[in-house]
Amino acid sequence: TRRWSHVAPAGPAAEAFGRALAATHQAGAAAFGVGPDGWDQSIPGWIGAARLPLGSYRSWGEFFAELRLLPHARAAVQSGSLTVAGMRLIERVCQRLRDGEFDDGRPPARIHGDLWAGNVIGSGDRYLLIDPAAHGGHPETDLAMLALFGHPQLRRITEAYAEAAQLAEDWRSRTALHQLHPLLVHAELFGAGYADRAVELASHYA
Repeated sequence: TRRWSHVAPAGPAAEAFGRALAATHQAGAAAFGVGPDGWDQSIPGWIGAARLPLGSYRSWGEFFAELRLLPHARAAVQSGSLTVAGMRLIERVCQRLRDGEFDDGRPPARIHGDLWAGNVIGSGDRYLLIDPAAHGGHPETDLAMLALFGHPQLRRITEAYAEAAQLAEDWRSRTALHQLHPLLVHAELFGAGYADRAVELASHYA
């Protein structure tokens, strides 16, 4: 077992990490929703203590609605965290997703899937990723999750990423849409405060 010391690297390491993340995404995936190469696709993944359903979709919007938002929203309703009215709002967003209104033609990316700061470990002069919920998804999803919970080098990471990946100029307008998934996971596991935030963000896309 190798032990890593948690030391925040300097700014150039954050920029290198942003470029490396872009390269990882550009490696691609067979479809939206599929697990890593070699993964038994009949076995769900995990994101924290919540199940991460897997599947195979050609449309990002349909995948995001069916496998990322609705399962966790339903679980949050069952746990009492999400209200029926909140669920209806999420369903309206999901219909727009299914209709392809937020699809941008990008091919499936190989994403980390749980990219919050606690899974980005600084060691020496570089950053390391741990505890992935890897699957085929949209590259903006990883950036959105990193922004949701914050990171000391967020600006440097995202600027280097955006330059390397040639993101569309309006990519930030979809950040809150991508954040609905981790917020609903947290609502399922940890309570109504996260559900309220998810409903607030969903209202911008319904």
